[in-house]
Amino acid sequence: MDLSAINDQLISITGVIDDFMYSYILVILLVFVGIYYTIRTKAVQIRYIKDMFTQLTEKRHVNGQRSISSFQAMMVSTASRVGTGNIAGVATAIATGGPGAVFWMWLMCIVGAASAFVESTLAQIFKVKFKDGEFRGGPAYYIQQGLGQRWLGIVFAIALILCFAFGFNGLQTFNMTSSLEYYIPDYAANGVALGVGIVVCVFVAFVIFGGAKRISIITSIIVPIMAFAYIALSLWTVFANVGELPAVFAVVFQSAFDFQSVAGGFAGSVVMLGIKRGLFSNEAGMGSAPNAAATASVSHPVKQGLVQSLSVYIDTLVICTASALMVLIFYVQNGDAAAGLNGMALVQMAVNNSVGEVGIHFMTFAIFAFAFSSLIGNYFYAESNFLYITKNRYALFAFRVLCLLFILYGAVNSFDLAWNLADIFMGFMAIINLVVILLLGKWALAALDDYTKQRKAGKDPVFLASSVPGLPEVQCWKEEELQDIGPKPIQEYIDEALDPDFSPLH
Repeated sequence: MDLSAINDQLISITGVIDDFMYSYILVILLVFVGIYYTIRTKAVQIRYIKDMFTQLTEKRHVNGQRSISSFQAMMVSTASRVGTGNIAGVATAIATGGPGAVFWMWLMCIVGAASAFVESTLAQIFKVKFKDGEFRGGPAYYIQQGLGQRWLGIVFAIALILCFAFGFNGLQTFNMTSSLEYYIPDYAANGVALGVGIVVCVFVAFVIFGGAKRISIITSIIVPIMAFAYIALSLWTVFANVGELPAVFAVVFQSAFDFQSVAGGFAGSVVMLGIKRGLFSNEAGMGSAPNAAATASVSHPVKQGLVQSLSVYIDTLVICTASALMVLIFYVQNGDAAAGLNGMALVQMAVNNSVGEVGIHFMTFAIFAFAFSSLIGNYFYAESNFLYITKNRYALFAFRVLCLLFILYGAVNSFDLAWNLADIFMGFMAIINLVVILLLGKWALAALDDYTKQRKAGKDPVFLASSVPGLPEVQCWKEEELQDIGPKPIQEYIDEALDPDFSPLH
């Protein structure tokens, strides 16, 4: 059996599906839904930027060990968003589509933040309450309650599982192992990639099978620290090379509006790569973040919608831009050296160009921390949707083992096939969610009107289901009096992250 030929065949088939899905369906939907809700919400993602920050300090409103604050919910979704897509994905877009891909990532981020607001607000409206103050929700839940179509909720849940447990997690492992190529040439052929994959599987297994609670410190503390350090490294690079910025922005805008190259092949164009990598990174409109948004205990659904829009901005306008600027400064200064590099190799050489070899070591550690964080976050998105389909414990055990096998497969997968599979699963899931939020968006808009009226009246908005005429039956939002419960959210988050006996990954 010629595995190389089979791999080439898979790359070819998935490439055709990928190109068709994005060229003729997803891009149109993404742009349409984003612009539509930007207009319908009167640019809520810009109007309420101040509120996005103030809502982070809101305390929980229900008791229970599993009740979490708005800030904690944002950190869960951000931990999943901030992964290798922010580093390797940006480099891939620049290397494959051109520097102009960065501009289209920025634009889609701002437009997509409106879609993120709507889907996360819907997740809050239609969330369900479990024991110990725990909330669950997401597209599968708002499809069932809002549209009354459980079968479609199951279809979405399957799409999310394929996307996160099998597509994204395989890609995260691939990017982890590929970061070792600098140290170990031909790492994929000498067994190193397989060895790393096995080690990663063991650590992930410790978490998902209920042990090694201290590993959660990686997602709770180390990743935010690494993100700040990564941004600081980028800022240092920018200030040290401030004279290159005019050339950097010139090449971005010149490439972004090179419509002659776009006309030559839209599927592989700078516009397409910017949109695809931007969506992979910030997940706006995909239907993933609503699973985290629904878990927050807040007094009004719109509050979490705004917080999740902020998470999109942090992901793309801050962290992805940090990656882009480092790569583009390297691109402007050493165009020939950048030729032929892609993914993690391009980022590592860009950082090496800025701060020397120590930067490569930092990036290797960062990619492992970010990727592991995403592996855990992605898995629990998938598990939540698996439990929506069935709560059979034997099926859940088999599902966990299968997820680990796909993580292992990702370590030895090929670059093109890894990205193609992730793009296809992501596209299928996003198409379902975008159509659904078009159908249900009126309830998010009604909640926004209610929030705006209360804000103008000088109140801290509190939502009641009865205040929205015609709203389908919901399980929450029927109590008029809400109390602030617990310590300050940010301090609570840090205390719990450092507590070896606490695990947010229940």
